[in-house]
Amino acid sequence: MSSADDYKFSDQVGFLLRRAYQRHAAIFKETVPDSQLSAAQFVVLCVVRERQSCQVDDIVRETAIDEPTVRGIVEHLKWRNLVAVAHEPGDARQVVVALTPAGAAMVEQIVPFARQISELTFGELSAAERTALVELLRKISGLDAESAG
Repeated sequence: MSSADDYKFSDQVGFLLRRAYQRHAAIFKETVPDSQLSAAQFVVLCVVRERQSCQVDDIVRETAIDEPTVRGIVEHLKWRNLVAVAHEPGDARQVVVALTPAGAAMVEQIVPFARQISELTFGELSAAERTALVELLRKISGLDAESAG
C-alpha cells in the first residue's frame, strides 16, 4: 500500500514532461536567430505551410494550442506580415490563414535551426532511446491513436 510519504512529485510524468518542455523551449529561444519568434508561432507557421491555407480550427486541432492563443499568435504573425488572413465568405467569424512570401521564407530559414533544436533537446540519448522516446510521447499524447484511426 502506498502512502503520501512515498509520493515524489519530481518522479511524476507531468512534472518530467513540463521540465523537458521548459528545457526544449529554452533551447529554442537560445538557438533561433529571430528573437521575436516563439516555438508556438513557428509551429503555427509550419501547420499553415503544410496545409497551404487553413482555418483557425485546423491550427488548433493540429497544434493542440487553445483557440484564443492560436488567434493571438495568428494576429501577431499577421502584424509581422508572415501570414495573411481572409474571412470566409458569408461567415466573418471564420478566417482562412495562409503564409505570405515572408512567412514561407521564415519557415525555410528556421527549419535547419529546428532540426538542431531537436538534436540539442535529445542530448546524449542513443538512436534507440530517441526512437523509443518519440514513440512513447506519441502514445501518451494520443497521436498514435489519431494516426491509426
